[in-house]
Amino acid sequence: MDRSDGSPEFDFPAYQLQPQASVRVYTNEVHAEYGGFSFQRGSSIWNNSDPDEAALFDPQGNVASTYLYPPSC
Repeated sequence: MDRSDGSPEFDFPAYQLQPQASVRVYTNEVHAEYGGFSFQRGSSIWNNSDPDEAALFDPQGNVASTYLYPPSC
């Protein structure tokens, strides 16, 4: 989820992420080598002019990880 405005949200399908592994979620592309997840949106998710913070939540709704995207990323 984009924490700056609460939208969009991406709900992962059943997927087991191995320890020390990573996965990427793309705006409107699918790259199986990086997990193959996509928001399936035709427009940018991130603001690209103000910093945006992405957050990953566990099944209980707790923040598990965050990433701050700088402007013009």
